[in-house]
Amino acid sequence: MPSATAATSVEDAVTRRRGDLVELSHAIHAEPELAFEEHRSCAKTQALVAEHGFEMTSSAGGLDTAFRASYGSGPLVVGICAEYDALPGMGHACGHNIIAASAVGTALALAEVADRLGLTVVLVGTPAEEAGGGKALLLDAGVFDDIATAVMLHPGPVDIAAARSLALSEVNITYTGRESHAAVAPYLGVNAGDAVTVTQVAIGLLRQQLAPGQMVHGIVTDGGQATNVIPGRAELRYTMRAQDSTSLRGLEDRMAGCFRAGAVATGCEYEVAETAPAYAELTPDHWLAETFREEMQRMGRTPLPAELEAAVPLGSTDMGNVTHVVPGIHPVVGIDAGGASIHQPQFAAAAAGPSADRAVVDGAVMLARTVVRLAETPAERDRVLQRQARRAS
Repeated sequence: MPSATAATSVEDAVTRRRGDLVELSHAIHAEPELAFEEHRSCAKTQALVAEHGFEMTSSAGGLDTAFRASYGSGPLVVGICAEYDALPGMGHACGHNIIAASAVGTALALAEVADRLGLTVVLVGTPAEEAGGGKALLLDAGVFDDIATAVMLHPGPVDIAAARSLALSEVNITYTGRESHAAVAPYLGVNAGDAVTVTQVAIGLLRQQLAPGQMVHGIVTDGGQATNVIPGRAELRYTMRAQDSTSLRGLEDRMAGCFRAGAVATGCEYEVAETAPAYAELTPDHWLAETFREEMQRMGRTPLPAELEAAVPLGSTDMGNVTHVVPGIHPVVGIDAGGASIHQPQFAAAAAGPSADRAVVDGAVMLARTVVRLAETPAERDRVLQRQARRAS
């Protein structure tokens, strides 16, 4: 267990700042902003840590709504990831306001023990998790290069210590044909809308042969503008998910055949373009996850038993990309959403309620204490430092 002094210090630090953390959560919740447009949320998050002596790098990795705030100079560099983007038309139905506020609480608490534990505390503002792969872009830009371990949490309906996620990729498919009058001369047209239909039918049939854990879901983003015009352009967007990146690549190959079928059957040209970097599956660090589980239990929470975690329906997150490079965790902290799950309007409402406020505070305490325990466990501290040194060499 962590030393009473360090453990008490971080918990007290979070408790003292409860009002500021909840205020930040509510402020972000009240003004939802979409991926790469989170200017107000980013500024509010930065402002709170800047008040406490953190050195600020705005527009980290070349992204306008990313930042990196650092405190201390110890050899163990700990990254805490904050998210703050919302969903189109649904606001904070994924509770990223809770993520941002709990991350700030964790960073401020760890700053108070940074010198005695030999830490450098780095709060990383990571935009565009819902769409855009902000963390993947920041990884590529070197923002995580010196970080030895990375932590964050996510709200959800239940507590999960060793949360996992699916690998994901998303593409736009554009079909280009030729317009013509739908009644006077339909035979002169090349119907891009029909290409969409053929593709959807092919994908619908493919679903019967998908491997366990593979799934696809999509929307028509452009199906034509008038019923009396053969559409000369149509567009789809599809998301593909799988248990891991290897399985995802196999699914992508099969989906490529469906996209091609729409073009071949109708005589259209077609183009497939990625919308963002692919998301890797989460691979939580076992020691950190089990330590966080103990901290959940200490706070009076009841995390799912480890043997049941695999049965929980999974989404995807760009934190998966981080955990393939840096030992890290992305646990789920439960809030009372009246039976609703993430990405539902009821969850958006609950994300500013009393149980969400508790999740902000509990989450910051649990993450901070987990990092304290890492810093005070020589074998585990050495493990993450040695892994970081190998990456840097």
